[in-house]
Amino acid sequence: MDKQTQRKKIIQRAAQEIRSDMVINLGIGMPTLVANEMNDHVENVFFQSENGLLGIGPYPTEDEVDPDLINAGKETVTAAKGASYFDNAESFAMIRGGHIDLAILGGMEVSETGDLANYMIPGKLVKGMGGAMDLVVGAQKVVVIMDHMNKHGESKIKSKCELPLTGASVVNTLITDLAVFKFEDKVMKLVELQEGATLEQVQTHTDAYFINCLNH
Repeated sequence: MDKQTQRKKIIQRAAQEIRSDMVINLGIGMPTLVANEMNDHVENVFFQSENGLLGIGPYPTEDEVDPDLINAGKETVTAAKGASYFDNAESFAMIRGGHIDLAILGGMEVSETGDLANYMIPGKLVKGMGGAMDLVVGAQKVVVIMDHMNKHGESKIKSKCELPLTGASVVNTLITDLAVFKFEDKVMKLVELQEGATLEQVQTHTDAYFINCLNH
C-alpha cells in the first residue's frame, strides 16, 4: 500500500473521533487534514489554534490568501463564521483551563503506557515544542495519529519511548495505518484493525505490550 493511501486511512479514522459542538486543536502536519474528512452530520465544531484563533476555516483559495491569517504551523487559513481572535496568553489559558475538547496530534513515538514523544529529535534543529506540552495535559481527550513504523521499518510504538517525552501517560487513543489502540489506566488495548491489516501484522510490528480487545 502506498504512503498516500496509508495516510488517508489514518486521517479518515481520526475524523470519526470528532463530535458536534466540540472545540478542537489540530496539530501541525497530518492532523490538519482531519478537518477535511469530517462527517456531514457533525455540526458546530470550532477549530482552535494556539497562536490566537478560534474558528479556523478551510484553506484559502488563491484569491482568499491573507498572509496575516495563519495557523500554528504558519500555514495561511481562513476564518469561519463566528470566529474570534485573541492573544497568545488567552489561547493558552483556553488550553490549560481544560476548554479544548479534543486534541489530534502527530507522534514520533508512543509507549505502551500512553507516553508521547512528538516534539524533538536530539541533535536536530528544534524551533520549539509549540503547544504540544500544554495540549497533552490540558485537552479533555488526546488522539495521536502516526505511521505504525518509521522509514527504517522499525516500530514507533515502544515499550518505552526513546525520544524526549512531550508528556507521560497522556494518550487516550492512538491511530496508525494498521490499528487503533485505546489507553486506560496505563494499559494499551487493541480495539480495531485498519482495513486490510491483520492481527499478525500488528503483533509483528509493535514493540509495545498490548491487550487484544478485538471482537471475534
